[in-house]
Amino acid sequence: MKYLKTITILAVAFTSLTAMSCKDEKKVQANTEGEKQEMAMNTDQDGKAEAILADYFNLKDVLVADDNAKAKEFGATLAKSLGNLDISKYSESQKTQLKEIIKDAAKHAEHISESDIKHQREHFKTLSKDITEMVAITGTSNTLYEQYCPMYDGGTAWLSTKEEVRNPYYGSQMLKCGKVQREIN
Repeated sequence: MKYLKTITILAVAFTSLTAMSCKDEKKVQANTEGEKQEMAMNTDQDGKAEAILADYFNLKDVLVADDNAKAKEFGATLAKSLGNLDISKYSESQKTQLKEIIKDAAKHAEHISESDIKHQREHFKTLSKDITEMVAITGTSNTLYEQYCPMYDGGTAWLSTKEEVRNPYYGSQMLKCGKVQREIN
């Protein structure tokens, strides 16, 4: 009986320590070009990163609605908010990664602000990959859904705040084409 109590106490202590050590990070699986890897997601959210996500979701929604003019407007807004991300609180490695991600994402957002809808959607593909990589570093206070359309350009993912699929690559042509690939929270 004494042996059973000792094992129970050790099990509770181990579980408590494990839970505490995982408090600051969440593990998410990323599917990068068919290759699975684990990434640590920082849960210390940045308000400007959340603003970038809001601008990204606005852009996604107008692409779903086939609205070229609004997509140009939101592309410009997103490019500006990407330039405002404060990376000072991140590690050197994260800063380097974020600089590359932001530079690439801003370039694609600017192209979206100057293009027809077909070209906007082409740039949105890479932009979505960049924003997903940014979220892996900055974290988010919201549950996000990485959705995937196997039909667009050999298969393409994007982020959404809703589980229901609304395809920004085909809009009204194939509004519900896709599936939820993973949940990020």
